[in-house]
Amino acid sequence: ESPTPPPPPTCPLSRARGPSVARSSLTRASSRLPGHLPACRPSERRGSRGDAGPAGRAAAARDAAPGLGAEQGALRICDGGERRAVGQKGASGQPYLWARLDRKPNKQAEKRFKRFLYSKENSKEFIWNVEEDFKSIPEYWIPAKDIEQLNGNPVPDENGHIPGWVPVEKNNKQYCWHSSVVSYEFELALVLNRHADDPGLLEISAVPLSDLLEQTLELIGTNINGNPYGLGSKKHPIHFLVPHGAFQIKNQPTLKHEDLLSWFEGCREGKIEGIVWHCNDGCLIKVHRHHLGLRWPIPETYMNSRPVVINMNMNKFDCAFDSKSLFNHFSKLDNQKFGRLKDIKLDVGI
Repeated sequence: ESPTPPPPPTCPLSRARGPSVARSSLTRASSRLPGHLPACRPSERRGSRGDAGPAGRAAAARDAAPGLGAEQGALRICDGGERRAVGQKGASGQPYLWARLDRKPNKQAEKRFKRFLYSKENSKEFIWNVEEDFKSIPEYWIPAKDIEQLNGNPVPDENGHIPGWVPVEKNNKQYCWHSSVVSYEFELALVLNRHADDPGLLEISAVPLSDLLEQTLELIGTNINGNPYGLGSKKHPIHFLVPHGAFQIKNQPTLKHEDLLSWFEGCREGKIEGIVWHCNDGCLIKVHRHHLGLRWPIPETYMNSRPVVINMNMNKFDCAFDSKSLFNHFSKLDNQKFGRLKDIKLDVGI
């Protein structure tokens, strides 16, 4: 049974800091590339971006990359105690997974906002009534960190949305694929990352949730955004979390339109969804293949060209997982190596 989700905080957070808000849209962010770029390090953007539905939206805020939590595909892990958990469940100090959920205007307010945007006389600021103009939200929804406040209410961004988070409960069908990669009982998450000793090797392992505090991650897998990596099957789905910024790009392209196109189309390392530049000033700049008129998903991705090893020795955690859980299935593959992610087949025999 999952912990009871903590209620919204009534005071500033201490350790579990929420992610900052990315004010600019994807297209607008990419338009900055031809100009000067502050000191940055590029990382790979994976094919797991969330859209209108809940799939793919999950996060854990990382201080070194304060804009990541505002990604539509972000997942967040924070300390349940600092979210003012109640009762015995979700007690103080227990990590908890939160999914990205933006609060959006209702139809009437959205029409009014669009008329304002397309009006020739829109020099005045648009005024929102947060209590009346927005759709209802789950009880435990909280706004993202650094959201502007006015009279105690969060102010919508330039798109008319209020970025925020909702806790992922174990028995919530809407987030069933999110909850399949996390165990609140044993406080573990199923994570894909680079192998610590071999940069060319991927590794799937069980990671303590406490090690993921203050990070953002992506959910990828069978039922997420078209499954660009060919993971699992409908009968035996596979999902796991990928930390943001885990895969850094070595041979990045120059910041010219032609060079970016050439890199994405002709370079082996360019067979990815996009690039996120992590700048020293905390700014994040993203280029998606769609910004360049390129297709995604693609048949063969760079992620699927690398071998992967399973590191799931559960003896060190002293855990007894349910026989149907992903943790149990992956523990049966401990120490096995596969040529590609799509080659992983779960042992689901009785």
